[in-house]
Amino acid sequence: MKNLQATVTLNNGSEMPWLGLGVFRVEDGPEATEAVKTAIVNGYRSIDTAAIYGNDDFGYTSGIQAYGTSLKKLGLEYLDLYLLHWPVEGKYKEAWKALEHLYMDGQVIAIGVSNFQIHHLEDLMEDADIKPVVNQIEYHPRLTQERLLAFCRENDIQAESWSPLMAGEALEQPELKEIAAKYNKSVAQVILRWNLQNGVVTIPKSTNEGRIVENSQVFDFELTEEDMQQISALNEDRRVGPDPDNFDF
Repeated sequence: MKNLQATVTLNNGSEMPWLGLGVFRVEDGPEATEAVKTAIVNGYRSIDTAAIYGNDDFGYTSGIQAYGTSLKKLGLEYLDLYLLHWPVEGKYKEAWKALEHLYMDGQVIAIGVSNFQIHHLEDLMEDADIKPVVNQIEYHPRLTQERLLAFCRENDIQAESWSPLMAGEALEQPELKEIAAKYNKSVAQVILRWNLQNGVVTIPKSTNEGRIVENSQVFDFELTEEDMQQISALNEDRRVGPDPDNFDF
């Protein structure tokens, strides 16, 4: 994990960058285009996006069609990683079969899930032919999800963090400011480094060129074990996004 191009090997042998750019709630058009261009020019090789973050394509046929629609909109021939965004009750197993079809047909390099809790993963894997390579979850110092992370590690499923900075809320935490000052780094950089040292892929969102560059400069320092534990101790099991066990979409 020495630079922005550093990768982790997923359970199907494919490689995934440890750090990427998220574009959640980035306005479609020039703002999104410039953010992605800035990231790529500055060395990013992972861009996370979704079909307007809608979750209405949760069937077998509709899931396959949704993939084709996404490819067309992106102007690509394939995707490196395709995820089920939420564990929609009664639908995610059928949707997973669609992803398995796409994977076995060679249309996508890897498939995974997002916002799945332990019981969702256990239920999915009971009938799955292919294990998810990634579980993308809300993960930050106020929501460390240690049991879920341990389960993912035990089952060779790579954890990936969305909202690692709590939509900016975590940047005002006094304890984190103190640690950041010690390393002459920003609070954002300390949080992202904490993610990486916990073995969690992370995708901070930004449209600001300076912050996109700053977020990538987390490979030239290492947090001590004491600082790692102090950051993890901030956990309150507090979410800024929906609860995977209680959402209404």
